Amino acid sequence: MTSELTYDTLVNDPNYIGDRARIENQVILDELERKKRARTIAVPTDDNRVKARLREIGEPITLFGERPADRRDRLIYVLSQINAARGDEGMNVDGEDSDDDSDEEEESEFYTPGSLELLQARRRIAEYSLPRAQKRIAQQIIDSRMELGKVVDIRKKVFAEVKKFSILGSQIGDERPISQVRFSPNNEILVTGSWSGTVKLWNVPSCTPIRSLRGHSDRVGGVAWHPQATLSQSPDAVNLVSGAADCKLHLWSLNSDTPLSTLKGHQDRVCRVAFHPSGSYVASASYDTTWRLWDVNTSQELLLQEGHSEGVYAVEFQGDGALVASGGLDAIGRVWDLRTGRTAMVLDGHVQGIYSIGFSPNGYQLATGAGDDTIRIWDIRNLRSLYTIPGHTSNVSDVRFFYGNVDVGTNAEGDVEMPEAEADAVPSPSHTPITSQQPPTSSSSPNPNPTSAPASDPPTFTSHELRTYRSGLFFVSSGYDGYVKIWSADDWQMIRTLSADGGKVMSVDVTSGFSGSGSKGYGGTMIASGTYNRNFQLFSCEE
Repeated sequence: MTSELTYDTLVNDPNYIGDRARIENQVILDELERKKRARTIAVPTDDNRVKARLREIGEPITLFGERPADRRDRLIYVLSQINAARGDEGMNVDGEDSDDDSDEEEESEFYTPGSLELLQARRRIAEYSLPRAQKRIAQQIIDSRMELGKVVDIRKKVFAEVKKFSILGSQIGDERPISQVRFSPNNEILVTGSWSGTVKLWNVPSCTPIRSLRGHSDRVGGVAWHPQATLSQSPDAVNLVSGAADCKLHLWSLNSDTPLSTLKGHQDRVCRVAFHPSGSYVASASYDTTWRLWDVNTSQELLLQEGHSEGVYAVEFQGDGALVASGGLDAIGRVWDLRTGRTAMVLDGHVQGIYSIGFSPNGYQLATGAGDDTIRIWDIRNLRSLYTIPGHTSNVSDVRFFYGNVDVGTNAEGDVEMPEAEADAVPSPSHTPITSQQPPTSSSSPNPNPTSAPASDPPTFTSHELRTYRSGLFFVSSGYDGYVKIWSADDWQMIRTLSADGGKVMSVDVTSGFSGSGSKGYGGTMIASGTYNRNFQLFSCEE
């Protein structure tokens, strides 16, 4: 059994880094340091003086086909090598140009001092995310070994169900437009936030009101559930967070109409909010060009992160908890490593503001929806855009991946247990395995012998394989064109289009794979949308 990867054992893990890799990494770091110091070396700009300096240090004054600019770069390289050998920080070759050149070539990299609480939070996030990433990858290795026939059968079954989605009902949700809708982790409650400043809880699928949470004095821009809300989280503890245009965030329980705590710090309208998978932190995006990280237990602001030239509209955590993505009205998205504070990837490709971000359950892909009417799929592994989907004819307001294995191997803390390759080897009696259709061969008789045994058993899949593999197979999007659309997440093709009430669709969500009393056993059976016309709709698979 593979031992659990932790923060303390990471550097000693042979799969993480070996002696040869350490040496190679050190060589790379030394070369980066040399280049950094080379940028601070002042050299002449006059070509004759460059040649004279090369002659002084014993280098050829010119090489075949070398231009003056190349010659100057060679001088800088040679001087940096000499400095590295001597251990000198720099060498002033041309005193007249030193100040000007150093000002022009110096990188404008800066660091913001962080608090001790932030340092401790980064360590806790690393300790939380490393074993989750290890277990996710172990499950992906098992999935990669699945027979092709099973993969095809699961895909056919999932997409056949998705194509059956139709309108279940519509309900007037508030006096003003519904800005965001989100299903609870057990799929039995829907929360809506509206421009009236009210957050409301609704029973699903009856659409009857449960409670109205009033605390904001301006438009609610985002709502998010605690990962264990309605599951293991106490109703009296923090279960919800909301952010609004009054520059505040409110933390809510399920048993009170007043907020448990108010988070203040933003200087402008708060848009989307998100809970960290651990439930200990909340992220908020704001028009003040920053996104912020908050400690739920202390209601303290841990991080004020800049990096966008205009307002930040969307923010979303990766499933492992190691990464967070922000999307700005400057049409740029960024993926941040919460453990180090560095930018892991820049999402540069949209031509208008990014309004929504969704991480795939696989952990390395994410989707962004923007005002240029497109959905872009990004791959963090190779740092590029994989696909551009012309999703809607107007702004793409929301994107949400389907998470189908929430109930598979989940412990009380919400961590996914290490999967076993031979788990669920026998099909569950409550779910009949699907058999792929084998085409008849040319030699097959029209009246085959019923007693003859087949050459090989057709591929089947178990209920466990269905629940784990179907996670992330599709995602949903909403747009200001009045439609909710369902897309496959392997070839990025549209599966189903659902019409709302004719108005702008402001938000969309899909139920998870939790096997609660309100689901069919493997989730993904409901979609909710909130519209500018003050309504929210429920879509369900037809029986």
